[in-house]
Amino acid sequence: MHALILCASLLLPIPPAVSSTAAVAQQPAPNTNPDNRPEVKEAVDKLSGHIGKRGKEDAEAIAVIDSLIGELEKSGVKDRQLIVKGIEKCFEAKRQESAEGVPDNKLYLAAAVSLGTMGPESAPVLRKWIGQKDHRKDLVLQAKLITSLGKTRDADGRDTLVKLLVDKSPAVIAAAAEALGEYSEADQKVRKDCVEELIKNALMPAKGAIDVQSPNQSDKDKWDTISAPIITTLQRLTKHNETDPNKWQAWWNDNKKRDWDKS
Repeated sequence: MHALILCASLLLPIPPAVSSTAAVAQQPAPNTNPDNRPEVKEAVDKLSGHIGKRGKEDAEAIAVIDSLIGELEKSGVKDRQLIVKGIEKCFEAKRQESAEGVPDNKLYLAAAVSLGTMGPESAPVLRKWIGQKDHRKDLVLQAKLITSLGKTRDADGRDTLVKLLVDKSPAVIAAAAEALGEYSEADQKVRKDCVEELIKNALMPAKGAIDVQSPNQSDKDKWDTISAPIITTLQRLTKHNETDPNKWQAWWNDNKKRDWDKS
């Protein structure tokens, strides 16, 4: 009898073992790439030299930045940090505006775009230069810094983006809204927090400002700037296809406590 029970038990399916390996598999693989590679230091030094030429060698500097993007994935922890710090120096360089007041920002823009591919190391750098006094008035650059921060999917960066939803500049709000769309694969609580902030602090106040008998032009311009990126990001975060802003408020009221990930 005991032998029969033993034989039967051997035929039963064995449940998968719960081990720490599953949790480990979800974690990013440790960076085992080599550090202190001479080609990285050489490129960073070359970039610094070009930056110091007061704009005369910005094209060459941008070419080096492009090469450093390729080096990043092959770099260890220390070299990744060295690359990010080297590129950050672009923002410290002074460039003159044209006689018409147009900023010479091509070096800054190249640096901002590249840092969007260099998370997580680049996230603190991007947060630092968003709204920094020397570059605050350059809204094109600010928008690029903001969207690049979104691409890092950094947790602290998300908090920064949420705060920017109430900025006085529509261009900044639009960029922050777009950047929050990068968190579409984040934990459900994170996505819900983002959706609530987008609707409560950006979408509905702007919609309310134009839903009056005689809206002023600045409110209409603001709506035209921010509405599309906000709605696009709401769609990305919720997987719900809606374009009417008023219906977004109703959808949020009905679904904020539901499980969005339940099939």
